[in-house]
Amino acid sequence: MEQDQIEAGATLSGNVLFYQSPEPLSVQTHGKLGVNRTDKPYRFVAQTNLVPLTVAEFITASLSYPIIFLGEAKVPLAAMGLRQDENLFVNENGDFRVDAYIPSFVRRYPFVFANDEQSQRLVLCVDRSAPFISENADVPFFEDEKPSAYTETAMQFCSDFETERRRTEQFVELLKDLDLFEVREATYRPQNPDGSPAEPVKLADYFAVSNEKLNALSPEKLAELRDNGALPQIYAHLISLIAWDKLVAMALEKAAKEQPAAANA
Repeated sequence: MEQDQIEAGATLSGNVLFYQSPEPLSVQTHGKLGVNRTDKPYRFVAQTNLVPLTVAEFITASLSYPIIFLGEAKVPLAAMGLRQDENLFVNENGDFRVDAYIPSFVRRYPFVFANDEQSQRLVLCVDRSAPFISENADVPFFEDEKPSAYTETAMQFCSDFETERRRTEQFVELLKDLDLFEVREATYRPQNPDGSPAEPVKLADYFAVSNEKLNALSPEKLAELRDNGALPQIYAHLISLIAWDKLVAMALEKAAKEQPAAANA
């Protein structure tokens, strides 16, 4: 990592999920700091139900979450809960479900790249508010006033993430250019006390790839999507939408466990 990438005083723009106090990493400011090892490192995700994904993660993430697209930018996200402040895959102790994929957006924390508008470059930052950062930590950010092996690894991980983020933007633009998106609803149909189906409950509005539009593409365009690697990712997204039922089941299971606890309080 070059020294100019970790200097202090850069002018930053933008904010990122999870990151409360991102600061340009520098030996002057953070020379005595590092991270402590913790058995439960994911507590910071516990109140986030939507986490960004890169397209390279679609196939693996589809085994755990619905992959949806939101907003005008059609940002791909892993849906991890049905409520804004609840993540069904992370418990109150900060444990991630052992059978769930952990997105790279989560794994790179507390590091992140930010834009230095003055120099028009990316600067490696660290979230100073992360609870596992402290002085005289188990793993230092710097050793002999140079980035430690841990920091070098983090820098490479963030660099790789930026590469995948740009690939993801290109993937989304391709889907937009082909007009493959449609608006969808995730719904849940509960039962009445007598066992009959009740009125469906809407869980979310989101964008998804339209099967009809996808099937209407020419054989040549489908072959192009296959050859550039986009088609498997599209199918992974479509298959992942089955996991809405999984989220509903997890939410009902959690509510059932919390109900006796509330009654005994």
